Amino acid sequence: MTARLLAKRAEQAGKHLTGLDAECGEFAVCVGIEVAQAGSQGELVFDLPAGGIGDVQEVQVVGLGVAGTPFDDVRWHRNRRTSQLRGQAENLLPRKTACVPVDRQRQAVGQLKCLQLPVVAHTDDVPGLPAVQWRLSSGTKVVSTPTNGPKEDATMKTFLARHASLVTCVLSGFDRLVLRGTLLPLMRERAMHVFLSRANVRWLDCKAFALRTTERVKCVALAEAQRNDRPVRYLESSRTDKEKLARTLLAEHPLEKPGLICSFTVVEPCMSFEYHRAQDPQERGLKLRPRKCLDVYNYLFHPTFGFMNVRIQTWFPFNVQICLNGREWLARQLERRHSGFKRADNCFPWLANPALAQRLMDEQLDTDWPAALTTIARSINPLHGEIFAPWPMDYYWSGYQMEWATDIVFKDAGALGAIYPALVRHAVDHFKSPDVMRFLGQKLHGNFKGEVITSFKERPEGVRVKHFVRGNSIKMYDKAGNILRLETTTARTNDFKVLRPLRDDYPAEKLAWRPLRKGVADLHRRAEVSQRSNERYLQALAAVDDTTPCSRLFDAVSRPVMDDGRHFRAMRLSDPCDLVLFETISRGEFVTAGFRNRDLRAHLYSPPKTPVDQRRLSGKVSRQLRLLRAHGVIRKIPKTHRYQLTERGRLLTAALRATRDASIQQLLRDAA
Repeated sequence: MTARLLAKRAEQAGKHLTGLDAECGEFAVCVGIEVAQAGSQGELVFDLPAGGIGDVQEVQVVGLGVAGTPFDDVRWHRNRRTSQLRGQAENLLPRKTACVPVDRQRQAVGQLKCLQLPVVAHTDDVPGLPAVQWRLSSGTKVVSTPTNGPKEDATMKTFLARHASLVTCVLSGFDRLVLRGTLLPLMRERAMHVFLSRANVRWLDCKAFALRTTERVKCVALAEAQRNDRPVRYLESSRTDKEKLARTLLAEHPLEKPGLICSFTVVEPCMSFEYHRAQDPQERGLKLRPRKCLDVYNYLFHPTFGFMNVRIQTWFPFNVQICLNGREWLARQLERRHSGFKRADNCFPWLANPALAQRLMDEQLDTDWPAALTTIARSINPLHGEIFAPWPMDYYWSGYQMEWATDIVFKDAGALGAIYPALVRHAVDHFKSPDVMRFLGQKLHGNFKGEVITSFKERPEGVRVKHFVRGNSIKMYDKAGNILRLETTTARTNDFKVLRPLRDDYPAEKLAWRPLRKGVADLHRRAEVSQRSNERYLQALAAVDDTTPCSRLFDAVSRPVMDDGRHFRAMRLSDPCDLVLFETISRGEFVTAGFRNRDLRAHLYSPPKTPVDQRRLSGKVSRQLRLLRAHGVIRKIPKTHRYQLTERGRLLTAALRATRDASIQQLLRDAA
């Protein structure tokens, strides 16, 4: 079989696959073939583009999921079972590239340029095409056509399609990103004893050694500011707005080129070592305890990341924190490419090339985080290698807090102002948000307990709607007059899953869906989870302008159904028990990670008094969840015990809320 014939058939197959996009749903991103070469044994060989197949890109070839697709959600419109497809897809995950062993999860999400897979798919199900094995290899000229970052979901398109005449562009990516470096070897039990022993430090000299090292670290952290005559300030309170003060000092002492802006020293809480006295010899010794020590903040204008700051703890174990902003980063990228933009704070009301801006934000996920962050950490503590020469170690970098923002840019402030009050009202009334605050020129404290005020009048400060649960949050607010921002903040990652080896020490082991780690290795997955959270929230807001008749939604769930061979009763839309169930599952805090049986129990029922009562209550909620699934109101998130609203569920809960709160006069006026 010639390469030209294979290329032609591959092109035909690509056209056929593109037609499956709507049927496969949000996980279908079909591969388009441009050039092909014939491999041995009748194989079709093709390659990936220089940027890889995308950090969080799901690729499906004839229904098979590759590159991190949640395989339980793969659907096929023929006679193949999902379980069979999932088994085949798991076998497709790459093992090596260019003879260099790499982490299989990084391959699966397309971090690398060239991947080599076993049989990718058979085209025997494609009408008119004989069975041809497709195989990935290196050194060929066939490319695929996916994008690099989190793809725009169909859920997002629903909202954008209804406001297409008002929206100019959409931009998704990092906003505020707080990364922390920790010396993990020192976190282990009695690790400090091992370090002192290797450094030949006696117990009698331990305190003097620590104080001497602390003073040296403080001096080198402030050395650049003193050498370049940059401002150095001691802050009496850790609550001082350091960023505002740094920008003020930058205006007073401008920089001629990228470099250090200023340095701050402040006493803040930390985790450091303290001698613990105990009768048991095994319990005595240096233990990590909450303490207070001097921290040094260096604010700098980085040539790549722009305005940012780095903090170092001057006591052992010298933890480091780096804070940067993805929009600031993007501004530097656009300037280097001479692409025009208008900037207001950390957003862009106008972009000359929105496609380029989105591509650059997607490329931020490709950063070699350990190398970039370690270089910055060495700039504030050049003595690291000397201090830890007896026991070499480096920082483990984790994402302490990540904000992922989706900006919908409208043509002007009037276009957004016309629909924003309705969006806020829907979010407040329907999502049960307890945290709706006005921006009074500054960000209000998170423990604010005063009266919640929402105004739909002309205002300069804006309105924020925030939903938070278990350390994660999602919020909506307007910026710069014409930007609607949805922002998901993830600080607690255990509620999410990532596809990685069962054991971290064995990267060649079988992949499984495991709890998401805070480490930068899983930062791409956090970005994907956050992007989908924003998209689901936006889809829920799309119900504001939905024209589906309520009768169609109500009738669909008001009759008994059969699912998986079982009969299920109709939903009782006038029953208070069913109504409170609908109200609970539509709460805004469940948009981020979904809800579990225990979450519904906490909202619907009082705490059980005995284990027997708890099991009975758990069983009751399980039956309610099964009923909602049978009616297509919710769906189960694969490989978890969590559930999310479906499109029907979002429209149904919104319609129930709207019709029950509306007066007869309003309903008759709207019907007319």
